[in-house]
Amino acid sequence: MRIPTSFASVLLSAALLAALSGCGQGQQAGGPPPAGEPEVAVVTIAPQRTTLTTVLPGRTSPYLVSDVRPQVGGIVQKRLFKEGSEVKVGEALYQIDPATYQAAYDSAKAALARAEANALPAKLKAERFGALVKVRGVSQQDNDDAQATHRQAEAEVLSAKAALETARINLSYTRVSSPISGRIGKSSVTPGALVTGNQAAVLATVQQTDPIYVDVTQSSSEVLRMKRDLASGKLKKAGADGAKVKLLFDDGTAYAQEGALQFSDITVDQSTGVVTLRAVFPNPGHELLPGLYVRAVLEEGVEEQALLVPQPAVSRDTKGNAVVMVVKDDGVVEPRPITVGRVVGDKWLVTSGLNGGERVIVEGLQKAKPGAKVKAVEAGAPAPAGVPAPAGAGQQNGTQPSATAQNAPTQNASTQNASAAAPAAKPEAAKPEAAKPAAPKAELPKAAAAKAPAEKAPTEKAPTEKAPAEKSAPEKTATEKAPAKAERGVVYSPPKSEPWPASTLNAKPDADQQPAQN
Repeated sequence: MRIPTSFASVLLSAALLAALSGCGQGQQAGGPPPAGEPEVAVVTIAPQRTTLTTVLPGRTSPYLVSDVRPQVGGIVQKRLFKEGSEVKVGEALYQIDPATYQAAYDSAKAALARAEANALPAKLKAERFGALVKVRGVSQQDNDDAQATHRQAEAEVLSAKAALETARINLSYTRVSSPISGRIGKSSVTPGALVTGNQAAVLATVQQTDPIYVDVTQSSSEVLRMKRDLASGKLKKAGADGAKVKLLFDDGTAYAQEGALQFSDITVDQSTGVVTLRAVFPNPGHELLPGLYVRAVLEEGVEEQALLVPQPAVSRDTKGNAVVMVVKDDGVVEPRPITVGRVVGDKWLVTSGLNGGERVIVEGLQKAKPGAKVKAVEAGAPAPAGVPAPAGAGQQNGTQPSATAQNAPTQNASTQNASAAAPAAKPEAAKPEAAKPAAPKAELPKAAAAKAPAEKAPTEKAPTEKAPAEKSAPEKTATEKAPAKAERGVVYSPPKSEPWPASTLNAKPDADQQPAQN
């Protein structure tokens, strides 16, 4: 009897699934063995000499600063400097109208000459009366009067000299000069402005910025802690010439010149609780301007036995405490709470909780469970040679089709025709009408059924479907419909030494084995 085509398709699909599952089990059985202890990267903590620094905010201030104000009143006639330029001490900056002060000077000079003229006869009279009183040529009273008149004339001369000097000074004040050397800023007055002596408004400001001061503030508690550490010997002074200071600009770039800490203020600010520290920096290029916000990196001291842990190795527990994973000598992972002080570069300074020589995990923390054994490898050490890399699932899936493709050319033509019968079952299963029964054949084993071709049976022509590899045949009328003769497929049986060849579901059926279409 003939086996229906749909039943043969079901048998063929089941055989193919069994063959594929067997191949998958074989691949899984031949895969790499399960991994052993997880591998983690560790660093060995060792005490080292570390210079401790602190970053403090601050601002620059000029080394010398002077506000230029007039000392006499008058009209400004000229401005004798260029704004923003360098000026020298004693250089003229403004010229005030000197007419009235020049007249006062001349008057004082004339008064001095009159005083000197009056003093001369008084001096001569006093000398004569002094000689005559000895021989009783004049009375003692006349001599005393002559001597007093002489001294009074001398006093008037001294007073006239002082008035003349005052007039000269006021006259010189009409020429306003720079009190210090430095760079002058903008002018607040222009020629023609009226100024008064010792006014509150400044005419201009001169500042010396080479060298320049940097004033920073530090908490009083930090200052006391640093002094205690230095006194106890925990910290040592960074240098004999004073602490070195480096500058960082607001954008993070470093200043090329290095400064020195000059002094620490002796008074704590009551409102903020900070102490002011002053450092001095060379500023030959005038890169640092007064009032600039900077950050000073101050060397506090040197710690001889500092323990530093990389930041990736430190995690936090639910309470916010710092914790590291330590690998003991037997390879067991132990969580260790620690106390960290400050950041030194990219590492934490550990104050308690760790000892020198212990190994801390820095990579692979997700694989290190507390109490589990791990394989510790020093961070940065090269991987051991000769260890094969495990094959990935993507490689297995990628090589499977290539092996099948290599075996496909070795199969004979009959095997390819048999494997091509599988796609023909799909359109047949979708048809509602049953095809004519095929010729009877013996039941094959499951392995042989996977390779046996399905019986070809005549089917009615679908209104919209057509086989992709169908040969063009002459059209027939409805009265000339006749079923095509079924062809019996060829059964392929490989030798015992060779495995059954794999079949491909995507293979296209041969055109010569397609059932004749109506």
